[in-house]
Amino acid sequence: MMVTKRLEKVASFFLPNCLPLNLLIIFVGKTSRKYLMEQIDDYFDRVKKYVKSELAILKTEKYTRGLSPIEIKRAESKHIFNLISSKDYVILLDNHGKQFSSMNFSKWYQNKLEMGKRIVFIVGGAYGFDESLYERADGKLSLSQMTFSHQNVRGIFLEQLYRAHTILNNEKYHNE
Repeated sequence: MMVTKRLEKVASFFLPNCLPLNLLIIFVGKTSRKYLMEQIDDYFDRVKKYVKSELAILKTEKYTRGLSPIEIKRAESKHIFNLISSKDYVILLDNHGKQFSSMNFSKWYQNKLEMGKRIVFIVGGAYGFDESLYERADGKLSLSQMTFSHQNVRGIFLEQLYRAHTILNNEKYHNE
């Protein structure tokens, strides 16, 4: 009940008289470390309090064994395309993407929420993305100029999404 009220409050904050917004986060590949999965679960639970959210973890090991990196990216993209629609606003987390401060990311994110489309953030696997996903993507986002493992990026990114929501709702969390 409390979560529903929170979603209605946030939805009316961003889009008056609209249904709660949708957010899909796709992670490619398994998270092998328990402590990383705990961080993902923690921040995803926090994000869900602000926006109707789904988390899809594509466990690619079953269908990529023995394939080359190019074939792996192609196989992963097929599964990703099954989860997204042409109406979605798709953002790839990519080291060549746009970088923001936390404050500027929250403003950028609010702008995307106000479009009224489902927002899809995709964290690729160890080899990155197939060219078909770059062509489909509406944007690219980078968390840093440094390179992080795809497993570590997941928790870092979810924390930034949570931080963005607390900034947008003037809650105590972010210190500037």
